[in-house]
Amino acid sequence: MDAALGPPEQMAELDDDLTPMMAQYYELCEQYDDALVLFQVGDFYEAFCAAAERVARLCEITLTQRTDSTGKYPMAGIPIDNAESYIETLLDAGYRVAVADQVEDPDEVSGVVQRAVTRIVTPGTLTESELLGGADNNYVAALAAGNGYGLALVDVSTGDCYATSVASETAVADELSRFGPAEAIVGPNVDVADDEVFGPACLVTEYDAAAFERERAEERIERYFGPPERLLAGDAERRACGALLSYAEYTRGSSGAVGPDGEPVDPDVDPKRTLDYLNHLTRYDPREYMLLDAVAVESLELFERRSVRGHENLTLVDTLDETACALGRRELTDWLRRPLLDTDRIDGRHESVAELQRDPATRERLHDLLADVYDLERLISRVSRGRANARDLRSLASTLSVVPDVRDAIAEADARLLADLHATLDPLTDTREEIEAAIRPDPPQEVTEGGVVREGYDDELDALRSTERSGKDWIDSLEADERERTGIDSLKVGHNSVHGYYIEVTNANLESVPEDYQRRQTLKNSERFYTPELKEREEEILRAESEADDLEYDLFCRVRDAVADEAERVQALADRLARLDVLVSFAEVAARHDYCRPTVGGDGIDIERGRHPVVERTEDAFVPNDTHLGSGPLGDADTDELDPFFAVLTGPNMSGKSTYMRQVALVCLLAQAGSFVPASSADLPVLDRVFTRVGASDDIAGGRSTFMIEMTELATILREATADSLVLLDEVGRGTSTADGLAIARAVTEYLHDEVGAYTLFATHHHDLTEAASDLAGVANRHFETSREDGDVVFDHELAPGPAAASYGVEVAEMAGVPESVVERSRSVIADDEPDDEPANPDSTPTATRPSTNGHGTTDEGAETAEVVRTKSADGLERALREVDVATMTPVEALNVLADLKHSVERG
Repeated sequence: MDAALGPPEQMAELDDDLTPMMAQYYELCEQYDDALVLFQVGDFYEAFCAAAERVARLCEITLTQRTDSTGKYPMAGIPIDNAESYIETLLDAGYRVAVADQVEDPDEVSGVVQRAVTRIVTPGTLTESELLGGADNNYVAALAAGNGYGLALVDVSTGDCYATSVASETAVADELSRFGPAEAIVGPNVDVADDEVFGPACLVTEYDAAAFERERAEERIERYFGPPERLLAGDAERRACGALLSYAEYTRGSSGAVGPDGEPVDPDVDPKRTLDYLNHLTRYDPREYMLLDAVAVESLELFERRSVRGHENLTLVDTLDETACALGRRELTDWLRRPLLDTDRIDGRHESVAELQRDPATRERLHDLLADVYDLERLISRVSRGRANARDLRSLASTLSVVPDVRDAIAEADARLLADLHATLDPLTDTREEIEAAIRPDPPQEVTEGGVVREGYDDELDALRSTERSGKDWIDSLEADERERTGIDSLKVGHNSVHGYYIEVTNANLESVPEDYQRRQTLKNSERFYTPELKEREEEILRAESEADDLEYDLFCRVRDAVADEAERVQALADRLARLDVLVSFAEVAARHDYCRPTVGGDGIDIERGRHPVVERTEDAFVPNDTHLGSGPLGDADTDELDPFFAVLTGPNMSGKSTYMRQVALVCLLAQAGSFVPASSADLPVLDRVFTRVGASDDIAGGRSTFMIEMTELATILREATADSLVLLDEVGRGTSTADGLAIARAVTEYLHDEVGAYTLFATHHHDLTEAASDLAGVANRHFETSREDGDVVFDHELAPGPAAASYGVEVAEMAGVPESVVERSRSVIADDEPDDEPANPDSTPTATRPSTNGHGTTDEGAETAEVVRTKSADGLERALREVDVATMTPVEALNVLADLKHSVERG
């Protein structure tokens, strides 16, 4: 690991003279030099020297000083009871945090208390519910180089573990975009640790090269999952997975956990001790799912809004989330990240959603039952790591008690997937009965102070508790007995943690104290005594109480370990409940918002009255639109008879082009995820990927302009799109000159049409691009209609055949509140010198735009001639024609010049 912090230099100079406690701290800082060490001292976690200054500044706490025989050190402490909130602050600042706990009882140790790092808190290995902050998965990834790359991911809070192989850096980025890891470790010879691959929110670190060695990695995989050759393909995959397991163990700390005897558990001795719930590895092929890269995920706003304004900050997952439990929420996110390609699996989900949609009583019954399901994956994770308390076990039992009713609710289901869920839902009756027999219904938070185990569960414990109770009953009656015996009405029997039980007599009544009273403590106005019999009873109570607490904790740990042994069954149950919850959620959304069951596997995109699932929730009246795109050219197909698979979309800003394109993509994505779709009908193909080139962004720090990012994304599309892909292009070429932009847009259109054949929606203000429909058989023009009311432009949001008449840019500027003087000046400029791609009169025929020079398909002389022609009046047509050099002009340029001449005549 990178030596980000290391031991304090101030202490290094005094290494031989440090006090025993500070020597412990120095040693832990050396051992965990990549982390900020928080060192338990009593009820606080302390940091010293430079680390203390960082903690004080970041956590906004007081910086104090420690003084010992070697001098003064800066010191800052955070209370253990509220440590997680401060740790979260340190994580947000980019630190790993090594938590060093006291692993010995200070009351039983003479000298310095032993401390050990029991956990290392990192962004990708969080298990604390206070830090996870929601139901979504929290992954850490490992990347190893080989013949391509091996990629492994694990969520240590749930036990989800995945591995795959990818061929290129771009493919690594695509796969990481599915999971969005919070942290990643990379092996030797991996040189892709940048924001473009991992994302800016991912903490990337070079990990110990030895952990990536094949032999060591395979040993670790076999320890957890079995023979690696049966589970994983390729050397890089195995090395990534083994290293990731090593890192997961490392973050459990040098001691991992503290056992029932108070001794630390060393993962080098028993490496599965704290991670034995990692028992199932899923090896997947990226080609099994629709690929949604980071650009598409962001553009389609699947999980995060690109802007905090509008749409009530809803995302796609928000609009579909009618899940009842955390398990379902995570599964829903996973289904949307990885839409299926297998039509049989897709149909199985649709069949189940259809049955649940038709049966509202069953749907509501299931939702109510699933609302009582706790987060089983994280529960069993805490159980296996030895961090679950008695309340966690009762929550697990409560969930298991729901399972029989869930099974009954789908017992008569006809859908294949529902029937399979019914058959495989395991209620773990034996585990539930064991928990209910052992743990009290409402146990305390602490498991070491008694009150956890039910009476009747263990005879020895019952006997000890009986002894304790009888002794306390005797003491409860002692006060009345002694008052009667001594005649002292003010006599009291009490107890404190220092002196134990006592009899208190005021100074005025000391003459009446019996001879068998022995003085225990003198106060200002009274004396405290004990009797031999009271002392004997006290020792009996304390002995029984201590033995009972120890035995009770031991019994609790036995039950917890027995539950941990069933981790694989619990995880299998969690998986099935999660899938059922998503199916119920899909059915509820379909019923409530009038979604239809799509047909998937056709040769084209046919959507009737499609709607955007997010936008329609936030608008009073959403205008639906149809989509009809045929399949692209295959083999020697006659391209003259192609159904249009490429639509050029024109129309004013705000007319709905971007919303329409996204809604088509989302309808296809939802269908392949297994959901019904917002449309009256939908017959869809199986898409292998959705590409998006929409919106404007830049990377100033990386030296990339908006246009460069646009072209980079465009290059990826042109390289990787297939005939089974959906491509969304919005304003390609608008980041440069109009002429250059049109040239690029036209070339892209021809390439996607002739070479790729992908389903394509291309929104543009280059009106000249609409001419492609007459040159390319698979291209069709579509536009969004507008109308005028009282001189104002009204956007109808209705898609219609053919190109748009204008873009209404000035009208939109006026609607946006641009000052009237600017608006009027814009109109006068249009009247005097018409822009390249807008007509002077919005209702007139669009003006043709000229391609650019300098390598974009035209010549300098031809472009200059076009500029001359654009400024000529009708009286100068003859001279203009003489200046045209036909021999050097491209066909497209000749059409543009001809259009300019024609328009000059029309303007008079």
